[in-house]
Amino acid sequence: MIAVHLAILSITALIGLVFSYLAITERDLLKAVAYSAVQAIAYAIIFYLLMAPDIVLAYVAIAVGIYSALLIFVIGKTGRYEVV
Repeated sequence: MIAVHLAILSITALIGLVFSYLAITERDLLKAVAYSAVQAIAYAIIFYLLMAPDIVLAYVAIAVGIYSALLIFVIGKTGRYEVV
């Protein structure tokens, strides 16, 4: 049972790392926000596996919900693509 938890923990940590990299290197800001949301979901799964349900509830509400919505609103007011 512990091996399964460690495997899931490792996979979600790798997914979070990959999507963090994609969010940083993406030129399209809406895609970067989507990658950031996927990264936040992966980290929420990690927190859940580490038995921190209070952190999971706060992290999902802020990182996936409010943060993503605020960034999409700001991107809508400015430009979608990063200018080089």
